[in-house]
Amino acid sequence: MADDPARRSTQAASPVCGPSLARRLGPLDAAAIVVSNVIGGGIFFVPVLVAQMVSSAGALVAVWVIGGLLAFAGAMAYAELAAVRPQAGGEYIYLREAFGRPAAFLTGWTSFVAGFSGAIAASAVALAEYVGRFLPAAADKTPLFTVPLPGLPLIVSPRAVLALTAIVALSCVHVRGLGPGRIVQNLLAGVKVSALVFFVAAGFAVGRGALPPLLADGAMPSSGWLLALVPVMFSYSGWNAAVYVAEEVRAPGRNVPLALGLGTVAVVVLYVALNLLYLYALPLAGLAGLGGGRLVDTVAERLFGFVAGDLLALFSIISLAASISAMVLAGPRVYYAMARDGLFLPSAARVHPRYRTPAVAILAQAVWSGVLVLSGTLSQLVTYTGFAVILFAGVAVAALFVLRRRSGGAARPFSAWGYPLAPAAFVLASAVIVVNEILRNPRTSLTGLAIIAMGLPFYYVARSYGRRQVSASAPTA
Repeated sequence: MADDPARRSTQAASPVCGPSLARRLGPLDAAAIVVSNVIGGGIFFVPVLVAQMVSSAGALVAVWVIGGLLAFAGAMAYAELAAVRPQAGGEYIYLREAFGRPAAFLTGWTSFVAGFSGAIAASAVALAEYVGRFLPAAADKTPLFTVPLPGLPLIVSPRAVLALTAIVALSCVHVRGLGPGRIVQNLLAGVKVSALVFFVAAGFAVGRGALPPLLADGAMPSSGWLLALVPVMFSYSGWNAAVYVAEEVRAPGRNVPLALGLGTVAVVVLYVALNLLYLYALPLAGLAGLGGGRLVDTVAERLFGFVAGDLLALFSIISLAASISAMVLAGPRVYYAMARDGLFLPSAARVHPRYRTPAVAILAQAVWSGVLVLSGTLSQLVTYTGFAVILFAGVAVAALFVLRRRSGGAARPFSAWGYPLAPAAFVLASAVIVVNEILRNPRTSLTGLAIIAMGLPFYYVARSYGRRQVSASAPTA
């Protein structure tokens, strides 16, 4: 890659002196971050949507397997990118090296404005709703008071207070270092996975049901496959989470690919097993006809003879806490990387001298997530920019082709499995999904693209500020 004086100037301006991030994470720690990022509430309602789009039980399972293979192909491409560039920041680093800093800034901007912060806010509000099943006051949306900011009033309610408490508590845990952070993260991820494994094992072992034939005739048109893959790929999003903390993983050339592989395979196996269990309990038509939020209750009643509403609510609380924790851990590493390039708050490039964490970046994300909770704008932001997760993942995997061509035959710690066919298939699938989303929901998608493009003025402001800082600190003759 050609030397870029502008990049050198902004990097020089960023406050990177002092302590650095510590390599304390092992492959299982990083894999737990992947699992927690991927497995959320989607697996409890997306299968109903997919069942409405496919023509047979076998096609439903096949779509989840194909989506899992695509996710694994993407994970292996990211594994090579992270092994060669084991830095904090994930896609920000890969887009910066392949396509330049403006493109990289846009992925970081989207992550901060909506990607991580919006998802954290939405998950925290959902957590408060589930807690409300046991403590009704916790889900009360009645305003206690309003902070009348111009154009953005912040409404404080009991539900908002509980959501903010979850965000602040987990942010404090991860500010305190990777020691307590990974303990909490691994515990939550372990409980989440154990509960799902128990549900699947108990369902097949003692539940009452019958698995339909999966190889029955009945071809489905290619348009149907593509349509069904959209919600499936959204359900798998998050398989790349380990790369954001690559700078804190021991032996990253080996352990980051291992974490991405283990985490992604674990999720694919769980998702396919859950869909098989759903079909074991219900015929495809019955699955497609379920209303929102009734999937697990109905499956549990068919299998075991009782409604699992309270158990589902308890699992959802743990699952959402694990997801919030993983995003609180991963997201700030993007802003930290941006700050080191002089493209975010300068203080966000500092590492806490005692805890060795990007404490200011974690605080900035917590503050913005809190604003989204209180302003009530999070649902719109997440809706508008949700497809950006797949968009930037596809662009990042495309970066692998660019960076391989530039590096020639240079040795690399890990090579993406199935290159070039597997990453090419992922890029193509991502492009089809994004285009399909734009065509089906043009108003929402174009609004999302506008929000992403709004980052460009901020990029040029940040770049100019970084250059001024260099000029101000340069020695005079």
